[in-house]
Amino acid sequence: MLKKIVSFTVLGAVLSAVATFAIADEASVKKAVEAAYPKFKVESVTKTPYAGLYEVFMGGQIVYTDEKLTFLIAEGRLVDPKTKKDITGERLEELTKIDFSSLPLDQAIKVVKGNGSRKLVVFSDVDCPYCKRLEQNELSNITDVTVYTFLYPIEQLHPDAANKSKSIWCASNRVKAWEDWIFNNQLPKTTGNCDVPLEKVGQLARKIGVTSTPTLIFSDGKRMLGAQPYKEIERALAAAAKK
Repeated sequence: MLKKIVSFTVLGAVLSAVATFAIADEASVKKAVEAAYPKFKVESVTKTPYAGLYEVFMGGQIVYTDEKLTFLIAEGRLVDPKTKKDITGERLEELTKIDFSSLPLDQAIKVVKGNGSRKLVVFSDVDCPYCKRLEQNELSNITDVTVYTFLYPIEQLHPDAANKSKSIWCASNRVKAWEDWIFNNQLPKTTGNCDVPLEKVGQLARKIGVTSTPTLIFSDGKRMLGAQPYKEIERALAAAAKK
């Protein structure tokens, strides 16, 4: 009996030492990466089960290195050869999840389709052709969803987008003004002289890492980039509704 107790005590000590060593390794990798790339904030470091690789999440992307930072794999995909799973994609999906309940939906244009039971957020630039394509060809085929559109003009690409966004936001009927612009290319005859939350939306976008339009965020916190086919959006909506 005494031998068993001693054995369990030793085993516990070994496991504790291994866990501490792993944490120490991850901490040293984090320190090394931050020293090499001081302009980037390292959000997390996680040891993978693959050949001593460490996953480093920084700047909204995943890179890989070893414990001594002798190499850095950037913009690559880690794929499990047995399951064929895109490990990088799955981890990015987890690491970039958004707390949907924290989004300031009062700063978005609310469009209810059907019973509006499902929720979807879209960051959209009024002069982005892909945003219009998303609305015209994809979201028009989806019902039973409430779409919250955050007007997010990217002025470096579309200098007049902010003015158009203000005109739409200040219209007496924002939903109609938005749909008139999307489907008929018509802007409302408003001056845009109202309290427009463009600056707040910009701050929100930077905070949660939205860098392009359209960006879709589902109620489970997962995001999707670009004007994806409506069947893909429908699948994501259905999956989010189950959680």
